[in-house]
Parts: sequence; C-alpha cells; structure tokens
Amino acid sequence: MRDPDVEVIFKFIRPEEGGRKLCASGYRPAHKVRKNYLTTGIHHYYDRDIVYPGEFIWGTITFITPEYYPNCLWEGKIITIQEGGRIIGYAEIVKIFNEILRSDDKTEHDNGV
Repeated sequence: MRDPDVEVIFKFIRPEEGGRKLCASGYRPAHKVRKNYLTTGIHHYYDRDIVYPGEFIWGTITFITPEYYPNCLWEGKIITIQEGGRIIGYAEIVKIFNEILRSDDKTEHDNGV
C-alpha cells in the first residue's frame, strides 16, 4: 500500500442525521475532492481502530489514483465523506503529504462541501 496522501481531522455525523453507527480504520468511503469529483480513499485513524459518530479524530486518507485530480487540496479545506450521494462526515485537511494534490489557489476550486 502507498503512503497516505493527507492528514486530516475526521468528523462523522450521527446516525439520526444520516451518518453511520461507527467507522473502522480501513474504511473506504467516497470523498468530494472537487466540486464535481468523488474519489475513494482509505482511512487510517490515529490511536484507535473504531470511531463513533459525533467524535473528532485525527488520521490519514490514502486516495486512489490522485494523479487524476491534481491541485485540488489545501490545508484547511473541508471535504465531504460520502456513501454514494449521502454525506456521512467531513474531513478537514491538516497536512498534505502528496504534493500532486496541493493547490495554492484556494479560489480555483470550491471547498468541497
């Protein structure tokens, strides 16, 4: 497996608001990295394997094929975490490890939400 692309703060919404009951490290949901582009990413959570809705937790995302959506992320950007069209959480980009994803133009793309 490749190194992670980004470090993030995850926030999952509660089931009564449309979220999941829990998420585990290795979870592979969709992420809206551009206004009209969803891609799969593999989650790794720091300090534990299970995250419950309503919690904030730090971790990483390893995206599949990041070369197909370059220059779309910046520190502070919030991207949605989705299952199909349903938003189940958010991830705030804290650090970008994969430079192909970095954008210096924060106005070029929407904030993903």
